[in-house]
Amino acid sequence: MLWSDKIIAYNKQLQFSGKLPRGISIMNPYAERAEAWKASEAFYKKFYHDQEPRKLILGINPGRHGAGATGIPFTDPKRLTEVDIPWNGALSHEPSSVYVYDMISAYGGPEAFYKRYFINSVSPLGYTIRNKAGKDVNFNYYDTTALFKKALPFIHSNLEQLRSMDFDMDTAFVLGVKNAKCLEQINQKGKYFRELVVLEHPRYIMQYQLRAKSFFIDKYLAALS
Repeated sequence: MLWSDKIIAYNKQLQFSGKLPRGISIMNPYAERAEAWKASEAFYKKFYHDQEPRKLILGINPGRHGAGATGIPFTDPKRLTEVDIPWNGALSHEPSSVYVYDMISAYGGPEAFYKRYFINSVSPLGYTIRNKAGKDVNFNYYDTTALFKKALPFIHSNLEQLRSMDFDMDTAFVLGVKNAKCLEQINQKGKYFRELVVLEHPRYIMQYQLRAKSFFIDKYLAALS
């Protein structure tokens, strides 16, 4: 079975069936955004239409302007235009996606990179919370103990699904130090991966270490090689 077929089927069945803490909502671009479904299908058919072995890179959970819009982790609508995937919605922008695509370019381009790696998230669906101004903002699965506990069954189910899809589960590359600490705890129970390689999260790099971006890109490339 081709990876494109497996990934599209995986995305189609994603749903959060648990009860979330008050004030927190789930974000499922595949169910909520027709444009995201269309773009993600085109993306995976373009870059994953084969049976080559792939390793996992795991972010935290989708954000509103990246995967929450496109259905593709660390890919915002502006980045879609760079890889010739049609997009008819608003051209939102996410700094994390900028970093990841700069790193992919340094790796050798999208075709070379995506042939070896599948980027997903520990929680493949995102979360939002309404702030004091009445605006929905991104929320991470580990931002409160209450959400972490509610998200755990979904996270374990997700990792079991990834394992059943025959990804190379020997080593996972984990984006974000706190994300990695949580995944270490999760991995102790599920034994999904033999090794977790921790890399600084793209959002942290773009927000706090922008001048050292080339250093972190080199760090990523050294780890991935």
